[in-house]
Amino acid sequence: MTTLISARNLSIGEVHQILGYQREYNDSFTSILSLENLTDFEEQEVGQIQDDFDNYLSESTVGEGQIKLLVVAPLLRLAGFYRYPIKITLEEGIAEILIEDEDTKITGRLDILAVNKQRQTTDKTSFWVLVIEAKNSGLAPSAGLPQLLTYAYQSLEHQDSVWGLTTNGSLYQFVHIQGGKNNPTYQLMPFLNFMERLDSRLILQVFKAICQL
Repeated sequence: MTTLISARNLSIGEVHQILGYQREYNDSFTSILSLENLTDFEEQEVGQIQDDFDNYLSESTVGEGQIKLLVVAPLLRLAGFYRYPIKITLEEGIAEILIEDEDTKITGRLDILAVNKQRQTTDKTSFWVLVIEAKNSGLAPSAGLPQLLTYAYQSLEHQDSVWGLTTNGSLYQFVHIQGGKNNPTYQLMPFLNFMERLDSRLILQVFKAICQL
C-alpha cells in the first residue's frame, strides 16, 4: 500500500531520509555567482520596498501572500525575472513524487517558480531557474526548507542544479540544490536580513545573478 504524504508536513529529517538529500554549507555567494554592483535607481527601489514592508511589520504579523506581494514580487521585477525568457508561476502543483523503495508518494504546491521558457530540459519540461517558498513573518525561513527541497527534487531529474529561496519577508536564505550520481545535495547560503541596508542590496544582487545564469 502506497503512503500519501503532503510536502507541507515533512520535516527536514524526513526529507533527508526519503529523498536522500545531503546538507552542505557555503558562506560565500561569490564562489558560485557573479555579483554586479547595483545602479542608483535599484538602490532607491530596494530602499522603498524596505520602507513599505517595515510599515506592515510594525503593525502586525505579515502573511505569506502579503510577503509575496510587498517584497518578493518587487525584488523579482527589479532583478529581471519578469522579462522573457523567464516566466513566473504562482501556486503551481508539483507532479507526484513516487519513492518506490519506500512505497511513498509526495504531493504539494510550490509558492513561486521561475522557469526559463527558452531552455527546455525535455520536450515538455522548462528549465527551473528559481523555486521560492514563503512563510509568514512570524515563522523562521527554515520552516519552508523541507517543502522547498521536496519541490526542487523533481527538477533534478531533468537538470543538474536549481536555486531555491526560503523567506519570511525579513530573513532570506538562498539554497543551491544539485543532483548527483548517488544523492542530491543542497548548500545553505548565509542568512540575509532584508531590514539591514547592506543585506537588502545583496539580496537583489543575488536575485540578479541567478536570473542571468
